[in-house]
Amino acid sequence: MRSISSCSLPLPPSAPRTPPRTQPLSMASSPYSINCTLGIKSRKQQVDDPGMGISRCFQNILLRAVAGALSFSLAASLSLFDAAAVEIPSLVDLPPPTSDLCREDDGEMASTDVLPESITNEGLVEEAWEVVNESFLPDAGGRSWSPEKWMQKKQDILDSKIQTRSRAHDVIKKMLASLGDPYTRFLSPAEFSKMAKYDVTGIGINLREVPDDKGTVKMKVLGIILDGPAYSAGVRQGDELLSVNGVDVRGMSAFDVSSLLQGPHETFVTIEVKHGNCGPIQSMKVERQLVARSPVFYRLEKFDDGDISVGYIHIKEFNALAKKDLVIALKRLQTAGASYFILDLKDNLGGLVQAGIEVSKLFLNKGETVIHTVGRDPQVQKSIVAESSPFITSPLIVLVNNRTASASEIVATALHDNCKAVLVGERTFGKGLIQSVYELDDGSGVVVTIGKYVTPNYKDINGDGIEPDFRRLPALNEVTNYLSQCHTQDKS
Repeated sequence: MRSISSCSLPLPPSAPRTPPRTQPLSMASSPYSINCTLGIKSRKQQVDDPGMGISRCFQNILLRAVAGALSFSLAASLSLFDAAAVEIPSLVDLPPPTSDLCREDDGEMASTDVLPESITNEGLVEEAWEVVNESFLPDAGGRSWSPEKWMQKKQDILDSKIQTRSRAHDVIKKMLASLGDPYTRFLSPAEFSKMAKYDVTGIGINLREVPDDKGTVKMKVLGIILDGPAYSAGVRQGDELLSVNGVDVRGMSAFDVSSLLQGPHETFVTIEVKHGNCGPIQSMKVERQLVARSPVFYRLEKFDDGDISVGYIHIKEFNALAKKDLVIALKRLQTAGASYFILDLKDNLGGLVQAGIEVSKLFLNKGETVIHTVGRDPQVQKSIVAESSPFITSPLIVLVNNRTASASEIVATALHDNCKAVLVGERTFGKGLIQSVYELDDGSGVVVTIGKYVTPNYKDINGDGIEPDFRRLPALNEVTNYLSQCHTQDKS
């Protein structure tokens, strides 16, 4: 089994366990859609997460041939995941080319080509049970949960023979529904397959951060679309990506490299790849064939009869382009004379959690906290902090409403709790749960709530949201006074 990673959805010592044969897939999702961060990894592997900084779940979405960071929205209701509504290009695991190029004997990559052993219907149900037993956040559901009750559930279910695979899937659905958490749910093989095969680079590859013997992070091609742009140019599974448009990507996160690769449809990106462990290095131009849409819109506005210039920025969602395009917007608005900024996050249902984290860091001082994550797994218990000085220090207003959720709430609380911004508008949605997606041995999957977000000031926003500081747009002097008082209280 493989697991696929971590997501956040709005709403939630274990019993003796056998380690699940699953691996996690990381996702961050809005209340009405699931937005995933995809990366490939095994539950048994120890992989550092230079990109996300939260946990293995957050950075690595376990998918066959998918690695790195990406964002996508799969239309879904609060209780039903409708993967069939999304058309996703087919990613394939390709065998090593038949050329004389030297290829790495990479156990991690080779493992993605190993077909799962056959499993009994009872074994499949037990597999799903084990995932919940090991990782489920007890207070995520509307009903009390304990390892003892969950063990009894297993015994009750497995008392009788499960005759068909369809029946096994139904049993898993009912078992997960008993938790009372609408985000912990079952994915059919077709739904899981569509989730696991997705290209976010625009050239038909998925990337994975692979540390070498010296601890240096290499960017490996673990998934590739057959006859896609990169494949047609000569890129093969297992190749190492060295640079993008002349920028050395060694040591970078898959999230940041995917952002570099993205661009407008039918434009070209120049990449440098190393074929295998000892093969030649090749530079090639690859035409982007998928549309990468900027989520950032901005303009300069005049307030107080034209005496004050304000930079207005609207972020529709947090995808891999959000940080890069926001930096461009901030630079241009500063050059145009903006003295403070309005960041509009209204109706932004979230997206890629990593993108929200990276956007938050643009406004925070080094060492200030972006978000805390908590869960049963120690790997989920993290505090993410800014690593450098802020990109801008101008006063900031963040606009929010009841459809501001997930990654948007991470940004809003990070800026608010660190006295960098005032919040204006309505109470936010209150989506603070983190999910992981696990693939079962028959190609189906389960989404399980494994943790939750806590704001820098240790407020649990799940189900409650964030109350704004102002209902209507305040004057600039009100903003500066509020932030000044915030800093004073913070120091005291």
